[in-house]
Amino acid sequence: MRPLPPELARAGTSLITRLIALSSALAIAAGLTVAVAPAVSAADSMTYLDGMTKARDVAAGGGQVFVSGDDQIIVTDSRGTITDTITDLPGASGLAMTPDSTRMFVALSGAQQVIELDTDSLTVIRRIDVAPHPCPSNLALSGDRLWVGYGCGNTFNGGVFGLDLSAAAPEPAPVVGNIYNAPLVDAAGGTLVVGETGLSACDLMVYDVSGTTAVQRGIVNGFEHSLVMYDLAITSDGSMVILNNLDGWDTTSLTKTLSFEGGAGSVAISPDGAHLAATGTTGNDITTYDMGTTTRTYRVFASYASPVIGTLAFSGTDVFTVLEETTSQRRLRLWRAEGAALPGSTLKLTAPSTGTALVPVTATGTLTLPDGSAPGPQPLVVARKLPDGTSTTIPGVTTSADGAFTFTDAPPISGAVTYEVLWDGNADFRWSRTSATVTVARHPSTITLSGPTTGVVGKQLSFSGGLDAGDQTPPSGALLVVYRAVSGGNLQLVGTVNTNSDGSFGFVDTPTVGGEHMYEVRWDGTNVFMYTRGTHNVTVRGRP
Repeated sequence: MRPLPPELARAGTSLITRLIALSSALAIAAGLTVAVAPAVSAADSMTYLDGMTKARDVAAGGGQVFVSGDDQIIVTDSRGTITDTITDLPGASGLAMTPDSTRMFVALSGAQQVIELDTDSLTVIRRIDVAPHPCPSNLALSGDRLWVGYGCGNTFNGGVFGLDLSAAAPEPAPVVGNIYNAPLVDAAGGTLVVGETGLSACDLMVYDVSGTTAVQRGIVNGFEHSLVMYDLAITSDGSMVILNNLDGWDTTSLTKTLSFEGGAGSVAISPDGAHLAATGTTGNDITTYDMGTTTRTYRVFASYASPVIGTLAFSGTDVFTVLEETTSQRRLRLWRAEGAALPGSTLKLTAPSTGTALVPVTATGTLTLPDGSAPGPQPLVVARKLPDGTSTTIPGVTTSADGAFTFTDAPPISGAVTYEVLWDGNADFRWSRTSATVTVARHPSTITLSGPTTGVVGKQLSFSGGLDAGDQTPPSGALLVVYRAVSGGNLQLVGTVNTNSDGSFGFVDTPTVGGEHMYEVRWDGTNVFMYTRGTHNVTVRGRP
């Protein structure tokens, strides 16, 4: 088989970025009910992995998450908060955790070793030298045997060997060799699957490992089936392997028996075998599927970052992966998609399409659970987002027993005001959110202007008036501009005047010519109040 071109081979470390157009702005028509396409939720977490430049693997268990890369392992709690860092691990790459989560094996490609860690004390229990097999990289644990995919980049020195962990000093037992790069490995139920990487066509090899030695069952030909492998995952009984192209292969008949929608960069199967998680199916996403029906159950997107291939893991009902930013800094983040394996809830929100600044608007909505049960009283987080991006929480919004809710708010300014509603979910159902946008007009205002109806050239005229905003108080000290026009001529600037706290104002003017004088007072308004003007006519006697 011929190697992939370098630009494609590099995709084995970080998923090829596929940009997608996400339309998050929602046009809400009157009476329209809208649900938001999920992006990273308030319940999800993003943790920067500063000090790590290349992530290799993620493992989770026992309330902890482990991220290997460079020469270290970063440890977090189950919510993604960093708790510790294990250093001095040359070329830390593949991870494999015991079912009870008390031990973890780590491939050290830079030291030609596999180490066993105590996950509580984070100390090395034993070191297993695997020379002369270079660059141990990928691990799969099944019972007392650890399967290791080894091989340094872009050479045919790769292969797979097994380690009997019950032995005091495990010795590598070769399975296959002369493979390009370090192959992918996974094992369960007496079956070992091995996937080639870095080639334009990658073979999938299946072995029976129920006995003392590995016996090859067969090979799925990469050329014949157009296989380019980045990741794979085996079911807990070993009967099926899912490849990153989201096809499932029977490990006994070596036939394709299952297909999920799309393709992916990374795949992982939940510990209970009910869910498949994948990254990069439609861009920068985590997507989950029902293993029984192959239907997509959930999809959530990240912004400005791509999932790193091979760094996908379940932690209970949450899913973790590492993201590499698409910005120039290329920083790494640990992304926790909370409740990705839970049944989804649905929030719907109905709001008027238009409103007026400072005038209350009422929105209604419902929280629905997938099994049709009544959710009971559930607290909701409601946020009002203004056109400038500032956000304010509207407190005290809770569903009734049947899931209905309502809230009232007076938009403080004009423009597109968005109301976002979030339910954080619970142990049985995933969070959900929705939003509605109200186009808010400025509040009406008026200016009244009064004064004499007649005057004499050279004699001062006094005027008074008021700026009124109906049931609202206009801003104190509003700047008004005064103009005059004589006998239908152009407007001439008289000056400016500020309103008093009650909106009243006054000014004087001394006409210099006779004729019909029209005085106009203007207020440009604000982002709350509408522009307005008021006029008054005076007949001035005297020489024109």
